[in-house]
Amino acid sequence: MEYALIAVAYLVAGVLFILALRGLSSQATARGGNTLGMLGMAIAIIATLTLSSVDRYLLLAPALVIGGAIGYRMAAKVEMTSMPELVALLHSFVGVAAVLVGFATYLGGHGHGGTVFEIEIFVDVFIGAITFTGSVVAYFKLKGTLSGKPLLLPGRHMMNLAAVILAVVLGYLFVGYDGSDGLWPLIAMAVIACALGAHLVAAIGGADMPVVVSMLNSYSGWTAAAAGFMLNNDLLIIVGALVGSSGAILSIIMCRAMNRSIVSVIFGGFGATPAKSSGGAAAAPAEEGDIQEADVAGVVAKLKAAKNVIVVPGYGMAVARAQHKVFEMTELLREQGVNVRFGIHPVAGRLPGHMNVLLAEANVPYDIVLEMDELNDDFGNTDVVLVIGANDIVNPSAMTDESSPIYGMPVLEVWNSDFVVMMKRSRATGYAGVDNPLFVRDCTHMLFGDAGDSMDGIVGALRG
Repeated sequence: MEYALIAVAYLVAGVLFILALRGLSSQATARGGNTLGMLGMAIAIIATLTLSSVDRYLLLAPALVIGGAIGYRMAAKVEMTSMPELVALLHSFVGVAAVLVGFATYLGGHGHGGTVFEIEIFVDVFIGAITFTGSVVAYFKLKGTLSGKPLLLPGRHMMNLAAVILAVVLGYLFVGYDGSDGLWPLIAMAVIACALGAHLVAAIGGADMPVVVSMLNSYSGWTAAAAGFMLNNDLLIIVGALVGSSGAILSIIMCRAMNRSIVSVIFGGFGATPAKSSGGAAAAPAEEGDIQEADVAGVVAKLKAAKNVIVVPGYGMAVARAQHKVFEMTELLREQGVNVRFGIHPVAGRLPGHMNVLLAEANVPYDIVLEMDELNDDFGNTDVVLVIGANDIVNPSAMTDESSPIYGMPVLEVWNSDFVVMMKRSRATGYAGVDNPLFVRDCTHMLFGDAGDSMDGIVGALRG
């Protein structure tokens, strides 16, 4: 009777998770989807705690309270600019948990039940270790501690292949041992998998990091599914499969939108070559020419005279927390009959949907937030384009410079408009470390300074 009730509870939780994913597919229903997901997780935890095999509540209660408090504080205090790092960090928790549970299952005497069971343990630890270190490297890249440039070691693909082959050999040895004698190949494999995970993510450049975050999300799902098979837990299998497949599908969609190969993302910079440009953090544009500077008064005059305006938000807008001022500007312009729309690139920001979340937080209407493919043909009929803290996603070299790391990636072709305002702190390159010739185009005017301060000035002038 007990297991029947648990099975029903897990089924209900699984259905709620499916409905949550469906809700998260749209901005309008995302909040409700998130609520359903939390409800499903609550049911899953309560159902698990009622199992007769779970009896050490004196140990579990502090873990739940402390873990819940830490999670609440992290989520409540995190800034939207730090959300990508938090997501990567949470993925690493999934990975390290899978590794620890795998070792505990093997050492606890629960796992010597045949070849299939030992394979499940081995796969769980392998995927978990890759997810753990890969997520840690992604965290430091997103945080800026590690460079966004790809680490392209000579023979890196052969190194990755050798690591996988060695892991398979260790897996054969692990399954062949009786009792706990197989601990050494399990440990050796975990070390190799950790190195492999770190190397795979380190070889991916900054422009592709949103796809990496999505792929790590997928890895964490497959890790959970592997743990579910190991622990004979149906809910873990269901949830892991949902997260793993949805993350993989999102990664494929983003790669197609960026004209990238999903294989290059999974295998860490496969086929990538270093750019020939200097790519330093403060490199000057590769094309010669004078930069035209703009001031707030000039930008406001152009906006007032415009009929069509497109706003291209980037990570700089998130750092400056300028999305609310951008919304105020949008409302003021629309009241004056200006057609204002937003152009979103698939990899704008540091994780999938980063800009969409920021704009939704500022109550920007969903119907004027459009994807890159929906807007690119309209720039030729646009009077003013405001590029707020974006760089790589409006870089013309992605279409012209074959030596560029972002070559072949579709970008927002803002240079086809009459007047482009680049709101940046300096002439520095973007996250991918690539020079941007847009800076010196005739249509481009640089509005230097903090995006928040610039938007304050624009909104104030429009009100006045």
